Amino acid sequence: MVVGGKNNSAKRKGKKSGKPQRDQARAAEAAEAAEAAENDYRGSKFAHSQVLGHGTMNTYLQQYAPVPTALDALPPPPVGFTGREDDLAYILGVLDPDRTGEGPAVAVLSGWGGVGKTTLAYAAGHAAQKRDWFTGVLLVDLHGYDPRPAQAEEALEALLRSLGVPHEHLPPPGAGREALYRSQLNARQEKGERLLVVADNASAIAQVQPLVPPGHHGMLVTSRHRLTGLGRMRTVNRLQPEDAVALLEAALKNNDPDDPRVGQDPEAAERLASACGYLPLALQITAALLAQDPGQPLSERADALGGTESVLDGLDDGERSLRTMFDQSLERLTPQEQDLFRLLALNPGPNISTPAAAVLADQPQPATERLLARLAASHLIERTPAVRGRWQMHDLLRAYAHEQATAAMDRGRAPRRRYDQARDRLIHHYIQHAQAANTHLDPPGRPVSARFTDRDQALEWFDAERENLMATAHTTPQAGLSLSFALGSYLQWRRHLQDNVVVNALALDACTKLKDNLNRAGAWNNLGSALKELRRFDDALHAHQTARDLHQQTRNTNGEATAWNNLGNALQNLRRFDDSLHALETARDLYQQTGDTHGEAGAWNNLGTTLQELRRFDDALHAHQTARDLHHQTGDTHGDTNARKHIGTALK
Repeated sequence: MVVGGKNNSAKRKGKKSGKPQRDQARAAEAAEAAEAAENDYRGSKFAHSQVLGHGTMNTYLQQYAPVPTALDALPPPPVGFTGREDDLAYILGVLDPDRTGEGPAVAVLSGWGGVGKTTLAYAAGHAAQKRDWFTGVLLVDLHGYDPRPAQAEEALEALLRSLGVPHEHLPPPGAGREALYRSQLNARQEKGERLLVVADNASAIAQVQPLVPPGHHGMLVTSRHRLTGLGRMRTVNRLQPEDAVALLEAALKNNDPDDPRVGQDPEAAERLASACGYLPLALQITAALLAQDPGQPLSERADALGGTESVLDGLDDGERSLRTMFDQSLERLTPQEQDLFRLLALNPGPNISTPAAAVLADQPQPATERLLARLAASHLIERTPAVRGRWQMHDLLRAYAHEQATAAMDRGRAPRRRYDQARDRLIHHYIQHAQAANTHLDPPGRPVSARFTDRDQALEWFDAERENLMATAHTTPQAGLSLSFALGSYLQWRRHLQDNVVVNALALDACTKLKDNLNRAGAWNNLGSALKELRRFDDALHAHQTARDLHQQTRNTNGEATAWNNLGNALQNLRRFDDSLHALETARDLYQQTGDTHGEAGAWNNLGTTLQELRRFDDALHAHQTARDLHHQTGDTHGDTNARKHIGTALK
């Protein structure tokens, strides 16, 4: 047990906390005595003490000569503390002795390792003392993520010693020790004193609950877990980019006041802060490494973090290691939680839905959701702020999860097969749902999937999963090919035009790798449509000509008609109206041959636009009216509206 400071070296896990071994022996003897007595203090002797109360709950009030106390244990915030204005205001609002509302003055700060919870607690404590809200501070480090976390009884002993209680006057572990702690604080309150208790690095409610002070005293708790039921909760997030750069500069100048590197290359400083994930611990480690090499440019360091086999390798200064801190958090999880954390690294996109995570884990959705919630409570993942039921992971934690997943796969064939199967399930899940959603974007009259209730729900799913779907398209050739056909209508509808070009280029590459000549023409046609939307008309023309030729080779008349139709549009954009007219008339005739009424309607409408450009307005009017009638026949209200708009243009 350490009172008065925190062991900031994450690499020193497993080392003694600094308390002499004889004190640990005494604590062990006291624990054995307590177990034997079952918290029965009859026959015990407490020198110069008296018992207040009666019945089963006794309060021990020590009466002895004054001894030295340790009520000024709060270390100064580290150099470079910056930002956190909103967090500080919130905490001070909780600690304010004149605050409105009921409840204890207890703030619980949670966040993942290295985010700066302890630093924020120290800063808040100093700010509160400057306002004369507290007459002293008690600090206890609970070592919640060490191999042997401190127990509440040990923390109570340390706090009582800080309050001036001699060791020989301490009750044995049990209710008496907590009662004495509360009595001491009550006695100080009666004297007009108000103390702030800082319980740092807690991992469980049981560590902290007995330490909550009574009366008007205050308390700050830091933890990598969300500890509910203790007081007002506050999640500590990573720094804002400008604050991260300011911290980096301050840490560098603390080592060398003349260090000019941030001022000389602010762009590289921003890249470096981003590579550190705007995480205070990562920034402090980086500053230490830069201080060891004063001639290293910030750009070189940023490139090293981006180019190393793992970014975590570059965030270790020999004393502090981000990877070790993550290890400590992972070890506190159950095997099921650890397994899901590793599996989440297989998701190719930036976030994941609960149903997709259940597919990945091959578990029922309710059970998976409970595991996800516990991972979020440990701050190893977080809920996405915009959409309920989605989860995301910080980039540095994602890198760590990838390491863990790779290590698990390297244990043998069976683990690798299991992870490969999980990845395949997830890819199949995304493809199946994208294909189902796409049916709701097809022209009216075609069958739709019952997986989505309507077009709006399908679009909502596409919106939520777009980044995951684009990332999945890069995973395997077959995924790229399947998703190119499933995503095209959506990407064009939402005007994600560059994504549409990318996914169709992937489809063409996939056709080559898979030797899939059947889908090659369709991929060229879709790529041409995507290029046209980006006004790359010459490239689009080439793509549609290639698609037409391939469809002719395979005698796919309907595919050829579509290629001619798109070719006519590309020629129209190039203002080659005579060529466009020929192409669109050919498309119309082929659609009529195949009985594709919807395709024919589109060709008529495009034909009318070209005829207007050729100033053949009567023929254009006839073409648009024919398109309107055919769209009405198929129930395509969108096409009907579009045709009517062109009729109005032709009549002007």
